Amino acid sequence: MMSELVCLEVSVLLWIVYVLAQVGASQVELPLSYLLSSRDRPVELKGVMAGRANRALGNYVQNFTAFIALDLAFVATHQSAGISPTVWIVARIVYLPLYLFNVIYVRSIVWGVSFGAIIVMLARLAFA
Repeated sequence: MMSELVCLEVSVLLWIVYVLAQVGASQVELPLSYLLSSRDRPVELKGVMAGRANRALGNYVQNFTAFIALDLAFVATHQSAGISPTVWIVARIVYLPLYLFNVIYVRSIVWGVSFGAIIVMLARLAFA
């Protein structure tokens, strides 16, 4: 089990991994001139992997916000969040390749585990 502070640090590193996966998958499709531009005109990604990486990043950011808020609350109040932050991190690590390689049912279960970890963190904080 990692401490809340270590989970916070790892979650940011994991965000970088998701961003790099999205950039790497998109780079195959998009010309360098577009990647270096201000991107005033959004381009629709047509490649399967680029689309998945983009959606996986969006999903991570949606969950990341709640995780960060809760994890910081535990750090600030010097309370233990138990194993839930570690479970969230592990689930989000597993989620990315499952999403990229279209492992449909297992991916949804792993997402549910990560979401459940956030719910447990919220309940633990609310009833502490």
